[in-house]
Amino acid sequence: MSGPPASTPPPLIGVLALQGGFEAHERMLGGLGARIREVRVPGDLDGLDGLVIPGGESTTMTLGIERERLADPLVELAAGGVPIFGSCAGLIMLDREHLGLMDIRADRNAFGRQIRSFETDVELRGLQGGPIRGIFIRAPWIAEHGPAVEVLAEVEGHPVAARQGTMLAVSFHTELGDDDRLHRWFLALVVGRTRHGQPESP
Repeated sequence: MSGPPASTPPPLIGVLALQGGFEAHERMLGGLGARIREVRVPGDLDGLDGLVIPGGESTTMTLGIERERLADPLVELAAGGVPIFGSCAGLIMLDREHLGLMDIRADRNAFGRQIRSFETDVELRGLQGGPIRGIFIRAPWIAEHGPAVEVLAEVEGHPVAARQGTMLAVSFHTELGDDDRLHRWFLALVVGRTRHGQPESP
């Protein structure tokens, strides 16, 4: 990803910090030069250029979103074209049965419980530099998707990464490793939208 002009401030990325592995995303995005804001209440969404919904426990995350009355503000943020990246439980949060921001239905724990956690190389369509190492921890997969959804990767025949407009969702974690290409890709979407008012192609 090419850097922004010197006169342009780095993008401001919110990381939903109600529960789960938000700190690893913060470290990786901060290392790429983004400004970071932890999101816990609706006011934290103001002025964001992008948002990450991290992994965690989807039921607990749903309860936190309801408790803080974040659901409607998150839908409004997405409707405004702000790119959102969901990983693992974040993918579940984006699906039809939760926030409804992507035309997908996720199956929770589809690859099995904690004992079935695993790592594998994932061929992510459009991502330069070869396969990316995906860490699957009680991971979901995409059981159904609509025609507007572009499936970007599959594992064992099941979709594990997808994009719809400015929404990007993956079943796995890369922020727990040292390969930052997926986060660079997301920042490219953010910067492209900030500059041109529309998502940038990967």
